[in-house]
Amino acid sequence: MEYYIFLVTVPNIEEGKKIAKSLVEKKIAACVNIINNIHSIYSWKGNIEEGSEELLIIKTTKTNADSVIREVLETHSYEVPECIAIKIDKGSSPYLNWIEKNVR
Repeated sequence: MEYYIFLVTVPNIEEGKKIAKSLVEKKIAACVNIINNIHSIYSWKGNIEEGSEELLIIKTTKTNADSVIREVLETHSYEVPECIAIKIDKGSSPYLNWIEKNVR
């Protein structure tokens, strides 16, 4: 089994909770952490922008990766939401097994 962490920024805690709950309730992700009040600086439509965001850290399996992307794109308010996956190369077996048991 392969496991992934997705990073997704959101504009506020309410939207973060909405996306997180949807992913966990649908068993697309086993867990979503929300890190509050990150400061982002980015290029958007030819301008340098900055602002406060929240960061979602989503734990799931490779099998559910496409579903995570689809759910984020369907529920996110940004025109181009960040949704990037990082493969988990190592992890404790009990935790990785827990992820697997809590997704469909």
